[in-house]
Amino acid sequence: MRADCVIFDCDGTLVDSEPLGNEVFAELLNAHGMHISQSEAVQRFRGMKLADCLAELEAHWNVKLPTDFATALRQRTADAFRERLEPMPGALELVQALNMPIAVASSGPRDKIELSLSLTGLLPFFGRHIYSSYEIGSWKPDPGIFLHAAWQLGIEPARCVVVEDSLPGIHGAMAAGMQVVAFQPEAVDPRLPSAVTVVRSMRALGTLLLAS
Repeated sequence: MRADCVIFDCDGTLVDSEPLGNEVFAELLNAHGMHISQSEAVQRFRGMKLADCLAELEAHWNVKLPTDFATALRQRTADAFRERLEPMPGALELVQALNMPIAVASSGPRDKIELSLSLTGLLPFFGRHIYSSYEIGSWKPDPGIFLHAAWQLGIEPARCVVVEDSLPGIHGAMAAGMQVVAFQPEAVDPRLPSAVTVVRSMRALGTLLLAS
């Protein structure tokens, strides 16, 4: 890979938030009669816009969620993060070692991104280069958030490497014309495009990026 910058997703890539966040999500959904497990929530909704997740669930279960469901979910998730959120193993060491510009491009709201990065000690490494889909009105798999990050960094898309764990993010980065690394520490998703480079650990990712 020949890269001038690295653009990271946040949830499930820099921070180990997917199991924790979907645990809270599944608990709240079950309380409203939508019986779904944590693992199923991760598999079905990883990387998706929350409003689209809720619309899909309401249609499937023929249930209308309370208007404050998203607010309650975000609050309970934030509380769980404050108690238990950890960085992905090796993430801190990797961002410390990289000698090129780095950014975060996430489909989550800015306050969630910054909370996650702050709790895990990652926030100082990204400075002002934290970009949220909610601020530009473009959600993965649309390439907009990645193109916005590249423009803010002043780097051509083809010279950017994106590190993503979700299919929507991977497809969005590919549509942006960027080099893509799929971070898949648990199991490799069989739906991944064949052109995508797969790594299973931050150590392997560091070896790849530091050689560029």
